[in-house]
Amino acid sequence: MSVVLDELVAMSRYLGDPERPYVILGEGNTSARIDEDSFYVKASGTTLEGCSGADFLPVSISKVIAILDDPKATDDDVDKVLRAAVLDPEEKRKPSVETMLHAILLQYPEYAFAAHSHPVLTNAILCSVNAEEAMAGRTCPDHIVVMGHKSVWVPYVDPGLVLAREVRDRVRRFIDEEGELPRAIMLQNHGSIAMAENGKKTIAITRMTEKASQIVLGSYAMGGPHFMDAKNVDRIHTRPDEAYRQKVIEQ
Repeated sequence: MSVVLDELVAMSRYLGDPERPYVILGEGNTSARIDEDSFYVKASGTTLEGCSGADFLPVSISKVIAILDDPKATDDDVDKVLRAAVLDPEEKRKPSVETMLHAILLQYPEYAFAAHSHPVLTNAILCSVNAEEAMAGRTCPDHIVVMGHKSVWVPYVDPGLVLAREVRDRVRRFIDEEGELPRAIMLQNHGSIAMAENGKKTIAITRMTEKASQIVLGSYAMGGPHFMDAKNVDRIHTRPDEAYRQKVIEQ
């Protein structure tokens, strides 16, 4: 296997470990960029638990994202595009229906890996009436160091093409408003997505998402979360020593 595929498999197995709270059965999907216009993504029907390199398909980014601008696209059209985007002409399997999410994200050169999972405590919040409020703040310095000063919020929409379009638009809006790329996306009633330069950092973002969710859930038993104010969040987000700690996470 290639170095990229090796790292993708390692990341995927970590997240798919049944002793960890990120996915069960066929939940979740992961990806890694091969080059400017191609990436590996989990084949439909496979699991992250115990996966191997054979469970990932090389797919064209440009062929996948082209359908996002077709207002008349149907579920059948999505199926055809996903099959046509697979780079191996002999491959009979098709990539996950959420391949479109990964293609949108991996077209940004700063991202090399992406992991979509359904962490238990994170989803306890995402499936609650206070989900957007509970996911909006930052609880402590390490929360900011690992996940950035805020995440992209996406209200529930139909998984697949509709969700891919919504994620694309909200990521673009985040970049325009914040002047930087997000590190995590929170999907209401669905799960989270972590994006990073390498598999280790993608795992770290997923782990911190779940830890912060546990803290927030616990805080509601004591009257509710006391999020850090914007001034203090910005201070941690821009401190040189915290930037150094973030770099260490990437190694």
